[in-house]
Amino acid sequence: MAKVLVETSARHLHLSQQDLETLFGEGFELTFKKALSQPGQFATNEKVEVIGPKKSMGMISVLGPVRPQTQVELSMTDARSIGIAPFVRESGDLAGTPGCRLVGPKGEIELKEGVIVAKRHIHFTPEDGEKFGVKDKQIVRLKIDSDDRSLVFDDVICRVSPTAGTACHLDTDEANAAGCSGEVYGEVIL
Repeated sequence: MAKVLVETSARHLHLSQQDLETLFGEGFELTFKKALSQPGQFATNEKVEVIGPKKSMGMISVLGPVRPQTQVELSMTDARSIGIAPFVRESGDLAGTPGCRLVGPKGEIELKEGVIVAKRHIHFTPEDGEKFGVKDKQIVRLKIDSDDRSLVFDDVICRVSPTAGTACHLDTDEANAAGCSGEVYGEVIL
């Protein structure tokens, strides 16, 4: 039985350098708060207000480092609550997705696209991908056993990369549905 660490990926966003400077000021650099499970990625001290057609989501965390394109990752519940009908997409697949308004301490931007609900996924190092018997972009199932909320997720995409750290990412809706709390492991089903 192959088990993988399951992490809850709460609402957050990634900024391009241009958008970072528009929101926080020219020459601004993200400030490190804590390392994340994916090598080189980190939580920052910066937060941005996310505004949809209905209302504001409030301040949400910015993750680093900067990316080529700004991306807002919300749960389905989050997106609907602010009036956005989101698409479930892999990170970086932003073409044709809804936008929103972002407000920072020094400016604001109107995103034309970039709001997604991240497709549930498991990051694997190449060594762990081989150990688990999975290939990049392969679709698997993930079984989570918890008190009174055990659940099997279908349509979990495998992302095998030499820059990855092995961990599954579920959004808050998914993690709550499976009763995830504390350190959680899930069984990968091929």
